[in-house]
Parts: sequence; C-alpha cells; structure tokens
Amino acid sequence: MQEAPHPADQILDAATRIADHLLDLQTRVNAQIDAALADLLPDVQQRLGVERADDVDLSGLVNARITGLSVVVTPAAVATVVPLPAASATTTRAARRAVIDIVNGLDDRLAVIAGPCSIHDPAAALEYAGFIARMRKRHGEDLEILMRTYTEKPRTEVDWKGFAYDPFLDGSSRISVGLVATRMLMCRITAIGVPVAAEPLNALTPQYVNGLVTYNGVGARNVTDQTARERVSGFSSVIGFKNSPEGSIEAAVQAVMTARAPHEFLGVDHHGVTAQLSTTGNDTGHVILRGDKHGPNYSAAHIADTKRKLAERGLPEVVVVDASHGNSQKNHLRQIDVVRDLAGQMAAGERAIRGVMMEGNLVAGRQDLDRRHPERLEYGKSVTDACVDLGTTEAMLAELAEAARVRRGAGARAHPPVHR
Repeated sequence: MQEAPHPADQILDAATRIADHLLDLQTRVNAQIDAALADLLPDVQQRLGVERADDVDLSGLVNARITGLSVVVTPAAVATVVPLPAASATTTRAARRAVIDIVNGLDDRLAVIAGPCSIHDPAAALEYAGFIARMRKRHGEDLEILMRTYTEKPRTEVDWKGFAYDPFLDGSSRISVGLVATRMLMCRITAIGVPVAAEPLNALTPQYVNGLVTYNGVGARNVTDQTARERVSGFSSVIGFKNSPEGSIEAAVQAVMTARAPHEFLGVDHHGVTAQLSTTGNDTGHVILRGDKHGPNYSAAHIADTKRKLAERGLPEVVVVDASHGNSQKNHLRQIDVVRDLAGQMAAGERAIRGVMMEGNLVAGRQDLDRRHPERLEYGKSVTDACVDLGTTEAMLAELAEAARVRRGAGARAHPPVHR
C-alpha cells in the first residue's frame, strides 16, 4: 500500500530520513563491490598476463583539487522507496502525447510552461501547483499548461545551484536529500494532474525523476554542449533548445539537428553505474527563443527569421518563445508585453508559435537568499529571477487562450470542412 503523502512543510524532513537510510544502504553495497573486485580482479590480471605493478606515488596526480568524495543515493534505490504513483504516470503519459501533438501540428492548442524561475520551497511549489491545476481546468480547450519545476539552476559565475543541490538553502549541499525531495515533489505535483517541465544541467539528475517530466529544456548556457545535445537524443520527454546567451539561434538549430539523430555515448544506468547508451534520436526537438543581453527576439520578424533557418535545414517550423530572460530584459513585468505581442501574432494566424514559457510565482518580484538565515525568506517569492504574481499569470494565460481560439477559428475558415 502506498504511503500517505507527507504534509508539504515536512517533505524535506521525509526526504532526509529516506536519504539517510539509502546512504547507509549504498555504503554497504559499495563495500561489497570493493570486496568483490579485490577478490576477482587478481584472477583477471593473471589470465591477461598483467603483472602486479609496484605501488606508485599518485600524490599530486589524481584528485589534486578534490576535498571530499561522498556516497550518493542511486536512481534505482530512490525510485524503489519513492515509487511513481499511477496518477503521475497517467499525467505524464497524457501530457507528453499532447505536447508532442502540439509540436507536430496535430493539436491546435498552445503549450504553456509557467511557474517559478526555480523551486526552493516545497510548500510554496505545491500551492502553486494547485493554481496551475485550476488554470488547466479553465483553459484546457485552448492551452496545455505545464508547471516549471526547475530544481537545478545554471549560473554564469557562482551562486546557489538549486534545490536539488542545496535543498536547505544554507550551503550544506546535501545533494542526496535534494534528489529525493525533487522526486517526491514531482510525484506530488503530477499526482494531482499537473504535468511538469524541467531543465536538467547534469547528466545524472534526469534518472532520479524518470517517468515524471513531460518537457525538458536545454538552457542557453548548455545549448552548445555536444554531450548535452547527445544526451537528450535519448530522453523520453519532449525537448527544446534555447538560443545561446549571445543570441545565436543557429546554435539551437544545430542542437536540434544533433538531438534528432541517434547516438552512442557514455552515460549511467539506473544504478548510477557507467554504461554505453544507444539512442534513437528525439524527433520532438525544437528551438526556444529567449532573447539575449542585447535585446528580445520574439517579434514577427524574429519568428520569420527563425522559421527560415529551420526550413533551410529541413526542420519543422516549430518555435517556442520564452517570455522572460532576454525577452523581458530581466524585468518580470515586461513578460506581459511579450505575451501580448505573441497573442497578436497568433491571432493573426502565425502557426509556428507552438509554446510559450513564463516565470510566475505566488508573490511578484524576487529576493536575495541569505544562506546564514534562509528562514527569513518571504513565502512564495523567487530567490532567483523575478516572477510575476498569480493574478498577472492568470491574465496572461487568458490572453493566450483567447489567441489560440482566434487562431483555431482562422484556420477553420481557411480550410473549411469538405461536405460529401
């Protein structure tokens, strides 16, 4: 029988208890692996004719800058004690199919990814998920709404790296707890019927939320990373690539081309063990326009230019627009203008716009994180990029829903049904 959900404000406590048990287990497993290798490897050496080497002084040669090496929970162990609920599986399966159909032009709705810039408080995240659930029910005919559940944060230099890496917000960096808590949180959100989106930065972290994520974005700082491009070629989720921080759309187009192809590369299995992975390629790959430090790139001219670049490479003319980041020039309220412009393009018949991203939270704005006193944070306000509040998000969703309806009507008029 599935364990009853923990109260929202006790998720971290429960994740800590789970992580402690699993870390103890993994320490014992690792000791058994070491013992087995010590017992079996000498025989392999002998059969291969490898002579026992003299001890070599490796000081200064290996791990010269590593100050610690800790055991971590494995994806398989976490999935065993935090199993995927049946309701979550249903949510993810249906939402992936819906977003794939939107990307492929088989569903004329608009995909919308809305939510906090980053998750830092499970209770606030679950409250926001309740809001998204209500919006999905209201706008389901026109929008497929996903919640941003970003627990890893890219950093231009140095700063808090996200809930998965430092869940207590205090620099303690209890990654195993963060990984368990991330899975628990995504299970809770998807179980109420809200599909989730993520932006994984690490090759290992997606394994911990396997089966839970509908949409994965590859961020602007990672879009030129060949290993990231190859990795998502094997993802079961829908994937999008943002243009680079310098504004290169070509980098995102190249990434789409790479991700759509099959690859062979080194990865990890669900036990966290290095494995050779073979992929089919991911044909959901598409470009995300997020602007850059010089200005936005969501105008009709930018959309047309992106469509041309895609067509030149034989790719579908599919565009998702991020209303925040460079397109809002880091001013959260400018997302309103971005959405209004996109809604106008859609209402005028632009069909390449298949999705919109926006950053919203319970409370508008942002606040600085003091890791010495994380308890002083204001509830429901971002600790990374500034977000719009619930009322503003609600208004933007309504505007996009109306635009989707108008576009659908325009399409029906342009292609009336044939009566036989």
